[in-house]
Amino acid sequence: MNIREKMYLLTEELNKYRYEYYILDNPTVDDAYYDTKLRELEALEKEYPEHIMPNSPTLEVGYYEKGSLDKIEFKTPMLSLANAFNKEEVLAFHNRILKEGFNPTYVCELKIDGIACNISYKNGVFALASTRGNGLVGENVTENIKTIKSVPRFITENIDIEIRGEVYMPISVFDKINELRRKNNEAEFKNPRNASGGSIRQLDPKVTASRNLDMFSYTVVEANKYNLNSQIEALHFIEKLGIKTNNHYKHCMTIEQVFDYIDYWDKRRGNLEYDTDGIVIKVNEFSLQEEIGYTIKTPKWAIAFKFPAKAVETKLLDIVYTVGRTGNITPNAVLEPVMIAGSLVQRATLNNEDFVIERDIRIGDFVVVEKAGEIIPAVKSVNKDKRVKDLKPFEMIEDCPVCNSKLEREMGKSLHYCVNPNCKGRILASLIYFASKYGIEIETLGEKLVETLYDLGYINKITDIYRLHEHKEELIKIEGLGIKSVETLIENIEKSKDAPLDKVIASLGIRNVGSKISKLFSNEFKSLKNIMNATYDDFLNIKEVGEVIAKSAYNYFSDNKELINELISLGINPVMIMDDSNGIFKNMTIVLTGKLEKFTRDEATKIIEANGGNVSSSVSKKTNFVVCGSDAGSKKEKALKLGVKIIDEDEFMEMCK
Repeated sequence: MNIREKMYLLTEELNKYRYEYYILDNPTVDDAYYDTKLRELEALEKEYPEHIMPNSPTLEVGYYEKGSLDKIEFKTPMLSLANAFNKEEVLAFHNRILKEGFNPTYVCELKIDGIACNISYKNGVFALASTRGNGLVGENVTENIKTIKSVPRFITENIDIEIRGEVYMPISVFDKINELRRKNNEAEFKNPRNASGGSIRQLDPKVTASRNLDMFSYTVVEANKYNLNSQIEALHFIEKLGIKTNNHYKHCMTIEQVFDYIDYWDKRRGNLEYDTDGIVIKVNEFSLQEEIGYTIKTPKWAIAFKFPAKAVETKLLDIVYTVGRTGNITPNAVLEPVMIAGSLVQRATLNNEDFVIERDIRIGDFVVVEKAGEIIPAVKSVNKDKRVKDLKPFEMIEDCPVCNSKLEREMGKSLHYCVNPNCKGRILASLIYFASKYGIEIETLGEKLVETLYDLGYINKITDIYRLHEHKEELIKIEGLGIKSVETLIENIEKSKDAPLDKVIASLGIRNVGSKISKLFSNEFKSLKNIMNATYDDFLNIKEVGEVIAKSAYNYFSDNKELINELISLGINPVMIMDDSNGIFKNMTIVLTGKLEKFTRDEATKIIEANGGNVSSSVSKKTNFVVCGSDAGSKKEKALKLGVKIIDEDEFMEMCK
């Protein structure tokens, strides 16, 4: 397929989705999928402008189609907003404005997920209302807007004015309507936005009235006529007229305050009575807005930050396999690219054979993908309603994808392993892990550089990393490196020698030994020499260490004494110094569950461990207490059964004081 054909197909696909969204109010794809496809088309159009289709969605604001409702042409177009999917893009928007010589303040408003509308008053009396349509021509919905109680028939001043805002359906209303539709065996609305769109376009205003819609207004057309100099003044003026605004707007003096506003509402938007899918960020000063200007489709002085999608549906194109540092084989999904939590995702983990078979995931399926812990993309489920016929059921591979050795699966376990110690995949994965932030954390020694140095023969085991300084002159000649980058790399390698004992243990990539168990070993054995000479029983006697972990650790240190001694000789010989102070959580076992609002899970863990406590992943009779955030599930239930103390975040914060 050539570039022109690809752009044509993308244009047709996106226009289909736009028709479903704007006209039918029945989208077949979610916003994140649409946004990904739109960005793909925008990138192609930027590179190949000669192939832009005349009906490209990048050239239009909304969607217009002749129908039963009368049409209204706008004197001032209703433009859409450019989107930002992460803070970096918001910062780029801010920096572009600064670069042009402007120094604005910003107004941040919640982006209501509804239907954009324009309402007009003549001599202070409600006169006309229309949807945005394609931004130039909208649909006359005057009689339907009259049914919205928060839109006044009369305003407080006897003036002609146009106000723009968003019509929405409150979540409680949406739930009641769908409950009634279920009882009547009618198709349910997919979400409040679709319900709003269908309701506002009704030919019978009585139907619209029964839907109990609401409206927030957010801007004044031709604001200069009313001596308004800023967006904040416009919002206050709208309120003075007796028209409803969303009162959660904020005037931000700096971009840092904008980010604080984004973070605040990202955590709290689920508590609102209406759907919001982002934050609208506008330059506050109208004089600056005019100077900054417009594109054909969007104002250059505003941007819409889209809240990260936690879960998105996309197509599974293929399944490939990776080899982990311990030889574990992981099936991974190759996906049709999709935006999740602000980044483009093309691959996601499928965990193991049992996970794929239990969910009956097949190549060609549409799958739901989310970012586990906001970091690692993972396939969670499959949409079997979209499955086409004759998709082949999943079959796990039998041989290592790197060295072709026969894979083994432990009895009662779900993972397959390559047991060949010389497997290139295993060696490379262990080197990458050792240098990563999960290991000993060597800055600038990233995955690609590790692969390059491995392929060129400079590192074949972790101790080779600490001899790279011997090859400085050769490394400088490698493409992409140079004197400065090599010197920085060598400095960072030297710094890593000061890593604490638990980080060194974790970096070794011992099967079943992660950061938590590494801390236990560090506290118990105090040095690499001690742990290297520990017996199986020494490991087993540690609280929370069972037979599997004890055996794995004992076997590793017994089989790798030469490697450990070599690390010590190279200067990696940390000694654990115990703090004798009495931390508030000393000798306590604490479980964290649910969504924490005031801390990340990692922050709370560090606080507990810094104060002498231990964070466990499971609740038992030995648990001292459980910290429950929102949406706490089975761990909270188990704590209740066992009579374990449960506290909320506020109580935990009070303890931490």
